[in-house]
Amino acid sequence: MCELFAVSSARPARVRLRFAEFATHGAPVEPVSGVPGNPDGWGAAYFDGPDAHVLREPVPAVRSVFAQVLEHHDFHSPLVLAHVRRASRGPVSLANTQPFVRELGGRVHVFAHNGDLPEVQQRWPLAADARALPSRPVGQTDSEHVFCQLLGMLEPLWRDSGHAPSRQARLRVVEGFAERVRELGPANFLYSDGECLFAHAHRRRQADGVVREPGMYLWLREPATAHEHEVAGLQLRASHGQAHRLAMLASVPLGAGDWRALPAGTVVGLAHGDRFA
Repeated sequence: MCELFAVSSARPARVRLRFAEFATHGAPVEPVSGVPGNPDGWGAAYFDGPDAHVLREPVPAVRSVFAQVLEHHDFHSPLVLAHVRRASRGPVSLANTQPFVRELGGRVHVFAHNGDLPEVQQRWPLAADARALPSRPVGQTDSEHVFCQLLGMLEPLWRDSGHAPSRQARLRVVEGFAERVRELGPANFLYSDGECLFAHAHRRRQADGVVREPGMYLWLREPATAHEHEVAGLQLRASHGQAHRLAMLASVPLGAGDWRALPAGTVVGLAHGDRFA
């Protein structure tokens, strides 16, 4: 299965990802290709206000020169999402590489999914009228399909309010979406509109090959003037004169720390490193 990772911080953090190493945390070396981790693409989004730097590529990170940009470029961002792909639906291509990105309400919205949703196009079809949805899939994945469904559910909030909806209003929509999508198969996901970060923990394939919970882990760090975390493939630094909050989400625990397994069906809402749901 794919690997997910996210950071929400009250202050911009420097998050350096070495995807060739990061990809090995939740997946073994491929026996045929010898490629470590999930071999079918990688991507990351670094938010900067309502917009985001999004870098992604449909090749194994271990063979990517482009991925090295993330190892050496100092992106400082309060909100970061990352995804490493193991293809289950749709060919290996840029269009099918996560995270997926769309505009809604004058903001960039980013989505990444870990799981498998069989026959989602038949079981939860998109509206036949293109005007009924703010977005349509570019690729062929189940993940992008449900992202477009989520945007369709969120669109009235952003359209009718004329400004960013309340966090609780957004949360209610995400919770309804999560309830629907987990009926279709394993559905761990990360979603952000640049202010809030939402995560849904469900089930994933574990080291013994069985699909079960936990599907995601959360670490809510205590407020501090400096946050540091380093493990193979990940280096995080955040510092400020005043103590601030920082939270991390991951498919599997990334090194030592107070990683808490999230029960299946849990929806987490984060803003500026603080949990509001």
